Amino acid sequence: MNQWFILLKKEFLEMSRNYKWVWVPITFILLGILDPLTSYYLPQIIDSVGDLPEGTVIQIPEPSAAEVFIMSLSEYQLIGILIIVLSTMAIVSGERKSGVVQLILVKPVSYFSYITSKWAGALILISSSLFLGMLASWYYTGVLYEFLPFSDFLAAYWAYALWLILVLTLVVLCSAALKHPGATAMVTLITVFVLNLVGGSLTHALEWSPTQLPLYVSERLTTNQWPEHIWPAAGLAALFTFAFLVMAILLFKRKELAD
Repeated sequence: MNQWFILLKKEFLEMSRNYKWVWVPITFILLGILDPLTSYYLPQIIDSVGDLPEGTVIQIPEPSAAEVFIMSLSEYQLIGILIIVLSTMAIVSGERKSGVVQLILVKPVSYFSYITSKWAGALILISSSLFLGMLASWYYTGVLYEFLPFSDFLAAYWAYALWLILVLTLVVLCSAALKHPGATAMVTLITVFVLNLVGGSLTHALEWSPTQLPLYVSERLTTNQWPEHIWPAAGLAALFTFAFLVMAILLFKRKELAD
């Protein structure tokens, strides 16, 4: 266990040297406050840059606080996933390519400790960044519109975190299986795109799919209750996360032994 914490500390140090502890949380926070500010100041923005004829009146219906918060969360479904992939695509393949893996595994370091410490470090970074970003969105939505119950914020956070942790674990799996970070990013993004496309097209047939979690968050915020399939979807997200992590360890071990 001491070995595992040493490896985790190494991950924290590396992320600090790459300024990931700075730019990833800041990016998530900016994504979180973008929609509340844009929605609130949209009439003024149109007036200042619209170049409309004199006397033109544009009436924009004011969205509810829940709608603004949902729009803000949709940024993490698109740009947030891209940030996760780009910031972690070299998590294993990058060290394999540079030869760092061989230097570490020369010592009595288990494949389990190596992969899980990397996953845990990235998990802490992404989950804390998501929390700060969603908290900023919740706060600005409250200041500009009205405050949603904090319980709604927590409910939205855990469901979104489950989905993004699943995506993160998929990145780790691809990075363990592939030798080039670019290939890792491409395979992960294509996989997530296909999963979202299939899940979005077959909503009623795949109500248990983890890809439905963001949709269920929206329903929770608008109706104040969870859809009946939230727990199967959440359970499968946790199960797939565990399965992807185990597969990453096995694939990494197989490739290193083959090399």
